[in-house]
Amino acid sequence: MTDNLFRKRELLSRDDLILPWRPLYDLFESVLNSKHEHYGLKLLSTSIENQLKSLVRVCRAYFSVESTQEMLDQWRPLLCPFDVSMAKGCAYFELFLPTLLPPKEHHRGFKLWLDEFLELWDTCHNGSQWEVHLGVLLTRLANHNIGYIDWTPYIPKIYNRFLRGLELPVGRMLRGPGRVFDITVYCLWLVAIMGGSSGSIAREHMSKLFKAIETFFHPSNTGQWTIMLNHLLIQLPLNFNKRVHRERYKKPCWETPVPDSYKLTDDDITEFVKGMTNIVTIAMFGKTECITSSKAIQCMSLLRPEITIPAILERLYPAMETLTEPHRLTSCMICISSAARPMLEGSKYYPQGRTHLLPILNLCLPGIDSNDFKKSMVTFQLIASFASLVPFVDCSLATQHRSDLTEIEKEICSSTSQFEDFILLMFDRIFALVENSARDHSSRMDSAIPERLNPQESMLEVALAATVSSVLQQCSQSIYHSALQKIYRYATSNVFEIKVAGKYVANIVRAAAKTKPEKALKLFVPTFVEKIRMLTANAEIQNEEDVDDELLWYLLLLSEVVKSNGEALLAYKDQLKEVLSATLYLKCKEASRLSKDMLKNILKNLLTFYVKDFLSVQTDIDQPLSEYLAIRDWAKAGDLDTLNVGWHISSQQEIAFGRELLEIYLKDQLTSLQRHIDGEKTLTRDELFARLNIIVACLEGSAFKLPQLQGEQINLIDRDFCLSPKPQHAHVCDFPNQGISFDGQNVRNMVATVLQRLLEHVLQTSEDDIKSLKQIIQIYNNLISFRGLAKDEFTRKWKNFQAVKKSMANTLVGKNKHIRALLIDRAQIQHENRTLYSGNKVFTDIHKKMLDDLLKLSVSTYRGVRQTAQAVLQISFSAFTYSYKLFLPDILKFLKNDPDTSHYQFKGSLYVLSGQLKNCLALKADWWTLSEVWPALCEASHSEKPSIMKAMDGLADRVHAIYETLEITVNVSESSKKLAEKFLESTTEPKVSAGPLTVAELENAVKIETKRQENNLSLYHHLVERLTKLAGDKDLYWKFREMSLEFIGLQIRQDVKLPVNTINLFLKSLIHDTLAVRKLALSAVTAILKQQRRPFKKITVDPYKIANVAPPGEEMPLLPGNRADNDWVLYDSDNRIDSEEKWNAATFVEKTHWGFYSWPKKLEVYAASVDQPSLGHHNTEIYEDYEKQFYEHFTNEEYVKKLIDFLSLEEHKGHDRFQSKNYMLFKALFKNFGDTFLSVIKPHVERLVDDTSHETHDSSQRCAAEIIAGLIRGAKLWTYQKYTAMWEWLVPVIRKVTCSMTVETIADWGVCFSTASESQDPRKMYPMLELLLDSPLNGQGGSFGDSSRLFILQGAFSQQEWRIPDVLHRLLQYLQPHLSHSYKNVRDRIGSVLTSIFLYDYKVIKSGSPFKCPSRSPFIDLILPQLEILRDAKLADISTQTNGASNKDVSMEDNAEREGEDEEEESHKTAIKLCKTVMKWLQTNCARMHFVLPSNLFKLIPIIAPLTSITKDIDLTRDARVTLVVMSQAYIDPQVVPLVISTIKEVVELSSWHARTSILNYIQVMVFYNLFSFQPDEYKEEIKDIVLHLLCDDQLEVRELAAQTLSGFLHCGYLEMNQKLLNHFEMLSSTKIKKRKRLTDAFNPASLLKRHAGVLGLSAFVQASPYDVSEFMPRILMDLSYHLEDPQPIQMTVKKTLSDFRRTHHDNWQDHKQKFTDDQLVVLTDLLVSPNYYA
Repeated sequence: MTDNLFRKRELLSRDDLILPWRPLYDLFESVLNSKHEHYGLKLLSTSIENQLKSLVRVCRAYFSVESTQEMLDQWRPLLCPFDVSMAKGCAYFELFLPTLLPPKEHHRGFKLWLDEFLELWDTCHNGSQWEVHLGVLLTRLANHNIGYIDWTPYIPKIYNRFLRGLELPVGRMLRGPGRVFDITVYCLWLVAIMGGSSGSIAREHMSKLFKAIETFFHPSNTGQWTIMLNHLLIQLPLNFNKRVHRERYKKPCWETPVPDSYKLTDDDITEFVKGMTNIVTIAMFGKTECITSSKAIQCMSLLRPEITIPAILERLYPAMETLTEPHRLTSCMICISSAARPMLEGSKYYPQGRTHLLPILNLCLPGIDSNDFKKSMVTFQLIASFASLVPFVDCSLATQHRSDLTEIEKEICSSTSQFEDFILLMFDRIFALVENSARDHSSRMDSAIPERLNPQESMLEVALAATVSSVLQQCSQSIYHSALQKIYRYATSNVFEIKVAGKYVANIVRAAAKTKPEKALKLFVPTFVEKIRMLTANAEIQNEEDVDDELLWYLLLLSEVVKSNGEALLAYKDQLKEVLSATLYLKCKEASRLSKDMLKNILKNLLTFYVKDFLSVQTDIDQPLSEYLAIRDWAKAGDLDTLNVGWHISSQQEIAFGRELLEIYLKDQLTSLQRHIDGEKTLTRDELFARLNIIVACLEGSAFKLPQLQGEQINLIDRDFCLSPKPQHAHVCDFPNQGISFDGQNVRNMVATVLQRLLEHVLQTSEDDIKSLKQIIQIYNNLISFRGLAKDEFTRKWKNFQAVKKSMANTLVGKNKHIRALLIDRAQIQHENRTLYSGNKVFTDIHKKMLDDLLKLSVSTYRGVRQTAQAVLQISFSAFTYSYKLFLPDILKFLKNDPDTSHYQFKGSLYVLSGQLKNCLALKADWWTLSEVWPALCEASHSEKPSIMKAMDGLADRVHAIYETLEITVNVSESSKKLAEKFLESTTEPKVSAGPLTVAELENAVKIETKRQENNLSLYHHLVERLTKLAGDKDLYWKFREMSLEFIGLQIRQDVKLPVNTINLFLKSLIHDTLAVRKLALSAVTAILKQQRRPFKKITVDPYKIANVAPPGEEMPLLPGNRADNDWVLYDSDNRIDSEEKWNAATFVEKTHWGFYSWPKKLEVYAASVDQPSLGHHNTEIYEDYEKQFYEHFTNEEYVKKLIDFLSLEEHKGHDRFQSKNYMLFKALFKNFGDTFLSVIKPHVERLVDDTSHETHDSSQRCAAEIIAGLIRGAKLWTYQKYTAMWEWLVPVIRKVTCSMTVETIADWGVCFSTASESQDPRKMYPMLELLLDSPLNGQGGSFGDSSRLFILQGAFSQQEWRIPDVLHRLLQYLQPHLSHSYKNVRDRIGSVLTSIFLYDYKVIKSGSPFKCPSRSPFIDLILPQLEILRDAKLADISTQTNGASNKDVSMEDNAEREGEDEEEESHKTAIKLCKTVMKWLQTNCARMHFVLPSNLFKLIPIIAPLTSITKDIDLTRDARVTLVVMSQAYIDPQVVPLVISTIKEVVELSSWHARTSILNYIQVMVFYNLFSFQPDEYKEEIKDIVLHLLCDDQLEVRELAAQTLSGFLHCGYLEMNQKLLNHFEMLSSTKIKKRKRLTDAFNPASLLKRHAGVLGLSAFVQASPYDVSEFMPRILMDLSYHLEDPQPIQMTVKKTLSDFRRTHHDNWQDHKQKFTDDQLVVLTDLLVSPNYYA
């Protein structure tokens, strides 16, 4: 509702309305972050989140100017990058922050947070969820405030994020789990930052982006990135169009306008369209990109048709002239269809576009091909698109009558003489298609059963009908006459079967008749009637079951011809009545069906309100050429003010004719049925079915003019709740005296009376007459709810309209520039929508009787009858709100265990209850309904038939999945009441019709509401009591006891406590033998504990007072991180809280994020444990009744043992994991009852931990982990004595755990300690922290034990985040001696732990405080000297010394030297182990860190790069390669680029050629993924120099990889393909090589190397253009041809280049060869096919 109110935001300014934000926030928080929903105490709709977000989005434009600061104060404390609260806080900012404030208020709006949030966004590069929220917020800000923010410093960073988000495959790279990246947001951002002072920079970056990604759109390049690129194709042009529309066409309103200096210029638009066109013309031929390309073309052709459309036409015309590439043809046709309107508008930018219409139409006709379905469909789409825009008028003589024509108009007028020929040729192609689609006559086995068209035939039928209709509607009188004659001749000279080909021709005939009915009917009706008269002249035909195909043919054609203007039908009413009389009662079912269709169509077109004219212009197109020139109205937009819609409104003559037909045929059927019921003249089943069909036809054809059922009204709701009943209307359009009746009697009532008697008669005499019963049900549906249009048909029309509207919309100009046909279609749909949903909906006694009949049929013995009746019954229930209540007792009656109730009645009633989705009666938001239905379902256990059990399970599953918590009481605030009173008393227009309420009315309303709520509460208790009784009934079938428990579980709620007996039931069910029951009970008991938990006391504290520091001033900068005011929440091992006095005096802050960024304005924490409610009593007298139940059960040792035995059972062998539900149960127990039950549970925990058996240890330890986690979390508010006593017992248990973990249990213990540490103050958790930090690498359990202890330590410490710097420093110091541990699994885990340690070495914003947590810089400085031994020259020896000893004997005199070598070898091994640990750290660092690559990490690249070649140590090689790959894909801050380049140079200078290949692979990915950070010319020159230097490397592999790298840089546009670079390579390639005197002589290495480098450079130029021919390529190929006889490896390089060129350019060689001269083509042909090529 709010969306509708705010839909036109421009009409309601901020001066008119200011809304408070906090009520929306409170609602959002209470619903979406409810503490009760997780426990099942509040069940909400799955759509409520989107609904609330939508509500906030439409309201935020009206938040007050003070709201920004208030929101910052509210949610800044959530901003901790290491905590999940960061995503929550950023999500709130993204959703709520207003960005539409006027410029004068910007200082109180986005300027309060922009710099801060930009820094946050800039420091996070790893795709975390909160980064996405900030991106959305910044995008919205940029879009709403174009011209008011300088984005220039951030443009390269924004483009880098965009390019990285596409995850395009470049070089050697790894695909991770996928970044969180919303391309729609970034496309809008890129468009919003264009223009103004930064316009040239943004435009330059956009061009470079297009160049970089262009190749990935090629059809041969497909992968996971294709989906993202498809979104780009759609979103970027669409958002660009929206901005141009906003700046140039949108009406001014209160929203901030774009300053003139920042508006997009014509040059901006031209450059953008050029760049996008280059991409789209490549992508359009892809397998999936054709549709997305067409959408992009639609947008771009509106901007610059002179650029976009010629590019498409260049590809369309060649495709139309060839038969070998149908995919290219269909792609081009789809794309040109999307640009049809801009092409034909004849704008000043592209006036010649209209000259292409006739050539395209003529060339596309061969596309109508029965052998190619897709091509035919696309061709029909193309013709229909053009036809809807162009009046087909021959204007070729206009040059003789007008002197105001331009040269282009003269050319167009001349071409219009081809319209008639085109249309006639089109029908020739269509008729050929029809003939080839005809089915064999012999396939017709039973003509009474219409055969369904297959999907292709159905789609072709719709496309054919739409195309022919579009063409004929646009024809002038002369062209239409020619087309009509052709259609007439074809229809009267052929006879086809009526299933496929017949339908096609009938649709063509109908289109002709609807366009100009007077002409068409004059031609068709007499002929068809005469044919039918001749074929039915023989009286014997009435009894023939199979009639002549010719009769069926003409009946089909006539039944479609009458779908024309009802007024035109009046001239042929006698002939039509004659045909109806002759054919309506034929025994042939197919002929009779066609006759009934004819009757229905005649009535519908006589009596319905519809549009007659869909012409694209509102003027007469047959005017003289001197007065009207049709070509000037091509693609013209319709004008709403002069639309001149031609509506068909039934005249009195039409109504009289309709009434006459009804009196003849409907009355006759009713009379016949009455005689059949009375036994005067019995009808056979076929005769009865035929007469019912005639009634259906009459009702469906005349429904619009038949008044609704009339009778005594039945109130379905209590009128006390309605201030004034809504007026009811008998007719939708309010045309008085147009309703049809029989002698003043309501027609629907007459039919209903007869049909009710007939139904009773059929059920008594022939209950198995399924066909007749289904027709009776259909008639009931028509009588109750049919008003001339079925809902399914309307939905289909609406979807089709939306699709056409989208394809024909001018998004650039705006909403009101639709073509006339579309506007008329919208008017027709609006009328139909009103017809469908308006009208009289009064529920009467007639309705009730009919629904009683439908309910009886819904439980029929026959399935077909049941299903049909159930569907109509559900429609009726939906039409009349609350009507189901009248029939609910009768429905539930069939669920009772009654011998008179049949299986079918039982089953039918279940399906009636199930309904459709939320129409399910078991899900109605009504307490009386639930209290009746749910117990009835649970009691219906007397049938075990599989079909019934399946239906019952389906119904129960639906209830469980969809049920939403139903309110018992609704509290209305006093402020809401006052607003309502003020609204009712308002005197402004429009006034409230009810007027102000009196005091008595208000008091009465309060009484009514109080009574209603009391009744709801009573019904709730009644429902729970009944279900509890059923769940405890041992005589009830087990499945239904489970259902009862499940239903009770759905009724556990926060505001009403469960009865004690229900609680007792669930507690007993915890140890039930059935697993499903135990699971239900477990969830329920946990929810009950949450529901009935005692409130704990909270106090407000001042964190600055506790820290003994002054609060910060308003002007002080934010200092996220460690500060003097948050030092007191950090854990300090030297100042532990180890006494009761300290414990009670301490202020514990459980939320980890509080204090990191800032403190909440009001900091609430739990009061000291001594001030909390007393827990852990053993005196049952002080417990409440529900607590006594828990006490009795959980102090019972046998009960507890059985419960824990069940919880420790294995459910899925090898797949069970830590169960959060089990943990939540024990957490709630210990939180509610303290240590009351701990003494009973302790022995079982110890027993589970001690279990080491192979079969059960995993499930036992898993259960122990769940209990321990619940105990630690539940003890949060215990007193000091109880808390310390717990840890005194737990510490030995946990020590035992750390020594007994196995592969199967390590994950469970990790979750246990991580969960236990979550949301806990570390000062309170010091026993666990110190325990886990105590010698984790002690060797117990071997390497697995060490790595496992580190694993659980890592999980527990990570939950404490930034608050344990002391612990992290100690942990780092402990790990340093173990960095070169002997075992790989330990080293890997240490590397992962190092990431967790250094995670907090991260400056959130520039003004942030330094962290006290460990810094990586000292650590790197510590390990670098130890790794220096691995650098460069010593590498070759390392691999040999590390991986196996020599087999040679060592002489005695070498022993002394060998001892030194052994020491060196050991140091090498230690260094390699250390390096493996460091590389593991770097890999996990890139995955988990927010700022991935700080500058100090680049010091490690020169050490890692050479290690990629140690083939004898596979692990080392793999780790080195993976490390370099992940580092190459990481984001690089622009300030670090010089350091990166210097690091690359350092690696290049290493002696290992493997290091140089590694760094080349690194450069390829690193530069592309940070393309816009490396754009400055000095960086480009340095990168180019590095690559060119390596191109001349001594090692062949390095040179080849350097050439590949150069090719990639040239290809993506990073380096320019200029003459200077080309001359450089030509100079190198021309280096002279001294000829060898003998074959055994060697070439001069230096000369050969230079020459090869030049050839490689030239090859890089060729390979940089794999899908086109650059301006340099012909010359380069000629240069390469001179090197085919050069020595190796030059010859091999040339051959490979030529081979690749041939392979990549083969598909489009006809286009590419135009770039070469004839001489070059001769040489090139010789190169590619000569013996040299195959050598």
